[in-house]
Amino acid sequence: MLSFIARRSAAGLLMVLALSVLIFLLLRLAPGDPIDAYINPSVPLSPQDLEALRLRLGLDQPLPIQYLGWLRAALSGDFGYSIQRSGVAVLPLVLGRVGPTLLLMGTGLAIAIVVGIAGGIVSAVRRNAWPDISLSVLSFVGISSPAFLTALLGLYFFSVLLRWAPSGGMQTPGTPFSLFDVLTHLILPACLLSIGHAAMIMRYMRSSLLEVLGQDYVRTARAKGVREFWVIMKHATRNALLPVITLIGSTIGIAVGGAIFLESVFNWPGMGLLLVNAVGTRDYPVIMGATLVVGACVILVNLLTDIAYAFVDPRVRVS
Repeated sequence: MLSFIARRSAAGLLMVLALSVLIFLLLRLAPGDPIDAYINPSVPLSPQDLEALRLRLGLDQPLPIQYLGWLRAALSGDFGYSIQRSGVAVLPLVLGRVGPTLLLMGTGLAIAIVVGIAGGIVSAVRRNAWPDISLSVLSFVGISSPAFLTALLGLYFFSVLLRWAPSGGMQTPGTPFSLFDVLTHLILPACLLSIGHAAMIMRYMRSSLLEVLGQDYVRTARAKGVREFWVIMKHATRNALLPVITLIGSTIGIAVGGAIFLESVFNWPGMGLLLVNAVGTRDYPVIMGATLVVGACVILVNLLTDIAYAFVDPRVRVS
């Protein structure tokens, strides 16, 4: 087991390194000169001043040297300073947004897991009956609905028309912190985030459970007189969850993309909103730092998913 964890951890570190190279190259090779983001249009600079600024920022060096310098600083926790927020270090700025994003993503994924697994079990047990048909239609609609459409429709119906939930933010402005207030603002974006993931989990759970229900050990349990509820929950569902665990881990990356859009729609003060604002203002240090942190978190979650799968299914450890 330890060798399996070591192999997966080494692969995860290599993926983080490859991600850092990709982030650096994409931003450096993007249209425009990175130094333009540091220039105030209202204060013209002479060519000598521009060259001095380029030397100070290290932009005169070859790309490999620039990357190694940035990577060495990043490994020590120095991601530089925000261009738009003068004097604000990137790392504390990014870490301050991790909590709200984890709260939104964690709540959304928890709802998706519960609803998806429960719906998949009901759909498989009542195969071809009206619950199965209804849940299948809903799951196909959920899978087919893009995140931006779901977010905008949910905001319009539940916040603008029905006024059941606040239209944005993490808490009501001008009021003291209240857990109930945060939950009130959280429930709508979390439910909207969970729709697509719940639909995918439901389809996988239904397919996996139907396959397991046809196995010999399930028929043997029924022949021994075990109640149908325990046959489904104890014998069938436990084994049917194995491929679903992998799916749940792989949806983390998809959830990040959905959270970025949802945070910008609902003005949720998380990593997604920070990234959108940084891209709009060409704040390169914030873009690079936030993207690397988000990517590293996704890789870490997938690593933990592989380890959890190995604990559930020992056959994985030898692969």
